[in-house]
Amino acid sequence: MKKVCKTNRKGVNSLIILTKWSIWKHRNGCVFEKASPSAATILNVIKNEHGLWCMAGAVESA
Repeated sequence: MKKVCKTNRKGVNSLIILTKWSIWKHRNGCVFEKASPSAATILNVIKNEHGLWCMAGAVESA
């Protein structure tokens, strides 16, 4: 397995956290609010949140 270079590590770690958080929130919606499971929904949420994080000043690594 290749390691992530030091300059990109923070961005990759943030993306991993964002992905896990989005899956967790979607799962809670399915369990507690009877939402339908949808991978497309999760991917859209991750994409939108990533954009918001970038607009808020998160630096995107190459």
